[in-house]
Amino acid sequence: MNQRDQQILGIALPAIVTNITVPLLGLVDTAIVGHMGDAAYIGAIAVGSMIFSLVYWVFAFLRMGTSGMTAQARGRRDMHDVMRLLMRSVVLSLVISLAVIILQYPLREMMLWFIHPTADVRSLAITYFNIVVWGAPAVLGLYSLSGWFIGMQNSRIPMLISIMQNIVNIIASLCLVYGIGMKVEGVALGTVIAQYAGLTVAVGLWWHYYRRLLRWRVSLWKDKVTDWLVFFRVNRDIFLRTLFLVAVNLYFTSAGARQGAVILAVNTLLMQLYLFFSYFMDGFAYAGEALGGRYWGARNIEAYQDVVRRLFGWGAAMVALFTTVYVLGGMPFLRLLTDEPHVVEASREYVWWAYLIPIAGVAAFVWDGVFIGITATRGMLVSSLIAAMVFFMGVMGLMGLMGNHGLWLSMVLYLATRGIIQTILYQQKP
Repeated sequence: MNQRDQQILGIALPAIVTNITVPLLGLVDTAIVGHMGDAAYIGAIAVGSMIFSLVYWVFAFLRMGTSGMTAQARGRRDMHDVMRLLMRSVVLSLVISLAVIILQYPLREMMLWFIHPTADVRSLAITYFNIVVWGAPAVLGLYSLSGWFIGMQNSRIPMLISIMQNIVNIIASLCLVYGIGMKVEGVALGTVIAQYAGLTVAVGLWWHYYRRLLRWRVSLWKDKVTDWLVFFRVNRDIFLRTLFLVAVNLYFTSAGARQGAVILAVNTLLMQLYLFFSYFMDGFAYAGEALGGRYWGARNIEAYQDVVRRLFGWGAAMVALFTTVYVLGGMPFLRLLTDEPHVVEASREYVWWAYLIPIAGVAAFVWDGVFIGITATRGMLVSSLIAAMVFFMGVMGLMGLMGNHGLWLSMVLYLATRGIIQTILYQQKP
């Protein structure tokens, strides 16, 4: 293994650990309320978690835009710009989080209208939302800091923060629920405490490792308008691209729901296989952001191209690994997730679609990381737009003929199209 591969794994492996631990925050909350004796508690946490997942996913540009531009500035050894990018991102995260808090009522009502839970679940979900929404500054602030850390080639700090958050969340929620006797309020408050604990640790680690950068003092008031326009253009493209991704995923879920409870359950379980693959590939995408951006910013084209080649080599290895695991262990894994006989039996008919996910999606994951690193965000937006059009046209044309198979074929075509379009755009980039 050469030095470049070691650099890639040095960023990818901690990021993979971070990705795997993130879902545990929601899993811990679900496990705690699952012992409260009322299914409405579980539904409320599920609805509340879904709302915040969707809202915060839309603002993921705070992390992605920051990482790519920071990596390039580091590659140029421009520490003034490194600090300026951190300040811009943090200020933007605070403005957005304040807007979320101020607009929390219409935001909450819009999301509940869209999800349309039952009356008992709705009232508990409102209680959960009204508390957790105050964690927005911590969550979005962490997005900015995590993106900056990754841009500085340091994915270990986000990993440590994520692990610490889970520990704090478990302890705080258990103490509030079983120690004080709180219910949904305790779970929600435990989540907020964990979010602010994560932000506090992130600031502390920044101070410990990077406070020397304070000597490069910057003032955002002195920034040129064109600098802010570039910053907003990058984040705007990622924001719009994320909206297309959210639309596809939401419609995939709703299209499955319209086919009945069994098909919805099957699709939900099979999507876990997709998510598991994405946790690993996102780690290599982070490496593409950090290293690709660094060498692009340093104008070291040979090293940059070597990073891209090796990322696709690691992607091919992940495809071979996950396809083998899914073919051999896909059904046993699904049986671990559910013992409902109708769902397990129905899964047999569709599980082979999960075998195609790694080969269809690998290029999109790698290119997303590379494009973020070199801030070719317009290419990400264009590829997502075209892929979303392919998905929705596929759904309209294929579901009537193939049912749920048509839905899955549309999803596979969507993933493949993103990678194909980005490959074409990369070949055209000077």
